[in-house]
Amino acid sequence: MTYTGDVRVGGPSDTREIGGLTLTKLAVGEMHNNAYLLVDGSGQGLLIDAAAEPARLIEMIGDTPIEKIVTTHQHPDHWQALAELKAATGAITVAHPADAPGIPIATDELVEDGGTVAFGDTVLTVTQLVGHTPGSIALCLNAASDEPHLFTGDCLFPGGPGRTTQPVDFNSLMTGLETKIFGRLPDATWIYPGHGADTTLGAERAHLEEWRARGW
Repeated sequence: MTYTGDVRVGGPSDTREIGGLTLTKLAVGEMHNNAYLLVDGSGQGLLIDAAAEPARLIEMIGDTPIEKIVTTHQHPDHWQALAELKAATGAITVAHPADAPGIPIATDELVEDGGTVAFGDTVLTVTQLVGHTPGSIALCLNAASDEPHLFTGDCLFPGGPGRTTQPVDFNSLMTGLETKIFGRLPDATWIYPGHGADTTLGAERAHLEEWRARGW
């Protein structure tokens, strides 16, 4: 079967292989959040955003040992199931220090811009993108390759950046995306957002000036 990344709340997950790693995407909750399960060749797993519907997330995980759960940012729709998933898996919770105080489940591991999140034999690189929230992070798999895979939370979607409420926040987020994401990663980079369909940097790059001009 071919991965599309097109998942719906109440519907099945979608899975793809990336080298020796398996990625599974599932949509959950009233806000149609995406949760991502990564399982590498060691058999260890990492969950990105325990957003909602803990029973469905636990079913997706199955008997995979979950080493860490990363919360991409502090907004409640991205951590509604975190307490239940931590209790069920014993996983280490991970977030940026600027957003960790807004997450009511204690953060075990704080990660900064330019840092890493490791699980099993896999290492993801961390990019802080200020604007949607102060401590939003994107996680990149295979950053040095020709085809990286980037989990952007609510910072980048098909059609534009994440929501901001002040011009200064919009400018910060756009500058971060332009310099740290589009300025460093190739067009083949696959984007996995916090809600909705996947995209690529190549599909979005031509619209950067348009986004700047419209202000959102």
